Amino acid sequence: MFLTMGRWCARRPRRVIGAWLLLLLVLGGAVMAYGRVTSEAVTIPGSDSQAALDTAAAAFPGPASGNQPLVLRTGPGGPVLTGDSTREAVERSARAIAEVPHVVSVTSPYERAGAAAMSRDGHTAYLTVGLDVTGRDITPELSQRITDAAGPAEAAGIEVTPGGDLAAAVDRPDTGHSELIGLAAAAVILFVGFRKAAAAGLPLVIGVTGLVASLAAIGLAGHLMDMPSSGTTIAAMIGLGVGIDYTLFCLTRFREFRGRGVPAAEAAALATATAGKASAFAGCAVIAALAGLALGGLPLLRALALAPAVAVLVAVAATLTLLPALLSLLARFLGAAREEGATAPAGTDAPEPAGTDAPAPAGRGWQRIAERVTARPWRHLLAGLALLLLLAAPATQLSFGQLDAGDKPAGSASRTSYEQLSDAFGPGVNGPLQVTDTLAAPAAGPQDARVAKVSTALAATPGVASVSPPQLTADGRTVRWQVTPATGPGDPATARLVDTLRGDTLPAATADGAGTAHVGGAAAAVTDLNDRLADRLPAVIGTVVLVAGLLLLAAFRSPLLALKAAVLNLLSVAAAYGVLTAVFQWGWGAQLIGLEGPVPVPGYVPLLMFAVLFGLSMDYEVFLLTSVREKWLASGDSRQAVVAGLASTGRIITSAALIMVSVFLAYLLSDDPVVKMFGTGLAAAVALDVTVVRGLLVPTTMALLGDRGWWLPRRLDRILPELDIEGSAHTLPAERPGTVAAPAAGGPGETTATSPLPTR
Repeated sequence: MFLTMGRWCARRPRRVIGAWLLLLLVLGGAVMAYGRVTSEAVTIPGSDSQAALDTAAAAFPGPASGNQPLVLRTGPGGPVLTGDSTREAVERSARAIAEVPHVVSVTSPYERAGAAAMSRDGHTAYLTVGLDVTGRDITPELSQRITDAAGPAEAAGIEVTPGGDLAAAVDRPDTGHSELIGLAAAAVILFVGFRKAAAAGLPLVIGVTGLVASLAAIGLAGHLMDMPSSGTTIAAMIGLGVGIDYTLFCLTRFREFRGRGVPAAEAAALATATAGKASAFAGCAVIAALAGLALGGLPLLRALALAPAVAVLVAVAATLTLLPALLSLLARFLGAAREEGATAPAGTDAPEPAGTDAPAPAGRGWQRIAERVTARPWRHLLAGLALLLLLAAPATQLSFGQLDAGDKPAGSASRTSYEQLSDAFGPGVNGPLQVTDTLAAPAAGPQDARVAKVSTALAATPGVASVSPPQLTADGRTVRWQVTPATGPGDPATARLVDTLRGDTLPAATADGAGTAHVGGAAAAVTDLNDRLADRLPAVIGTVVLVAGLLLLAAFRSPLLALKAAVLNLLSVAAAYGVLTAVFQWGWGAQLIGLEGPVPVPGYVPLLMFAVLFGLSMDYEVFLLTSVREKWLASGDSRQAVVAGLASTGRIITSAALIMVSVFLAYLLSDDPVVKMFGTGLAAAVALDVTVVRGLLVPTTMALLGDRGWWLPRRLDRILPELDIEGSAHTLPAERPGTVAAPAAGGPGETTATSPLPTR
């Protein structure tokens, strides 16, 4: 199938390129017409916070967006907002805002309903704006129009700052500079390896094409589901990295075939049937790992898993279709592995002669490392394990927390409005809790004993700053209170308050009323989210490990190798968690990456990182073990197969990992702490995976296992399919295990499926 697909695309390059251009135009047109939508809403089916939200929405219908604050502030020496001139300016602004499309209500601090929105000193207040669109549809343009409508207030010397979803809309991160830096770093690495502009640029073209298509598709999907802004950024970094890496593997293989004199179109088809097939398998492994997050039962997790899965799927599609078309069309500019005068850069591996299984001369790059570690496997195995365990040690103290607007970059609208409201009204005003109670019998009014008892109990609970008067529905069956904590939404004390209200305060206060009370609000929702993630974490991790292990078992037909890969991947992920804990939770070096200090780690970050890292590590495992298995089938010598396999794949895997790390690190320039977490964690994990795991632990464990590493029970042998993920049935006869080919005229060729990155 892969050979047929590659051959069809290679022989019709203009059709394929035209189809991709049409796809990009269609997606681009759809984005221009409908926009790319993101939303930070958190929905947790079956949770107490969701029950409170659903109860309040049914009993107290209001604006689709909820209440969005527009903060008004005058300096300490400025006029107070209670003065006649400032009041007139604010009321004129409120009337102008009410005329903005999608605005359905504006409550000023001078109205009875908005009296609590005026600070005691009169220097800070806020307008409450209701919209007929949900948070995901509040665009930067709409937010700006609302702010501009407050011109009379600004003219009177009042500082106007949007808050809530209005601020989130204008603060949506622009990671374009991160992508450009990542692409620039990848271009340098590729040019150093290939020494040809066309060869270095081709992976970038494929990576950018997949990036544009996937981001457009993910943005459009945001109209159908709540897609966090961090989801699109994670998809961009993953999609760009794998798109470049998969192209690199296929381009290397294409140049090898060209070095043997294979015509361009056929060489592109063969590259698709070999390295392309392996890339498709690796991509499917990443997607399968991400699919395991569906077991979390959370829409947020599904959205965060869907975004990078779409990016990886598009990258695989581009590798299997667009790449062979471009390889065929640009063949004369891409060079071949047999070019005369080709030399490898110092410290790397030189290509080995075509058709032989002999490793590169001793003392060269990964060849030298492989011989050294396999000669003394126990020493290097223990050293590698000690390093990973040391890095993983901080992960034992990893705890889930909540980010709030106070963790946004200084100067952003979200951070400014958060601090202004916190200074004037207390930190809890930025994350009020909603308590709802459905009564068995209607209440006569707020003075009803059942209602009054809950009001008194809420106000007396430690950690509560204030409680609003109870609000009853017309039928007296549902009551709502707004509880303002004494601490901010991201403070652990607020999460403890939520637990206290649910576990102690409300059960005691509502026991005689036979009601059903719930605690909702943003802080309560995140508390429920973290609790749900902690409960589902073992099942998700177990599923991802099992799926990855089964894929490796099917690919390499070795239970011990599959088990070994799963254990080593767990160790590298644990080390990445340790780095995440030290940098973000403890604050070690946080200022070096643009943070002011420690920040809490949201629960979904480690979980999504686990799935992504387990999938990405499969990429390198596939390419390394494919070569080792090929060598072992040819020679029957386990140790030499490991040495030769690592020597022949080390350079290309290192180049691919270096590109991936560069792309991930570029995202540290983002202002979003969550994006920084993913950039740091993924970069650390990939770096450790390609050095400690691939350089030390894989060769030492395989050397210690020897031929036992390839043991396969007969019954399992009959069950497992023959996947042939490297497409050895489609390689040239001289390349197949057990055969010998003469070197191509004019220079050395390559026999392994994943050869070193060629040079000019």
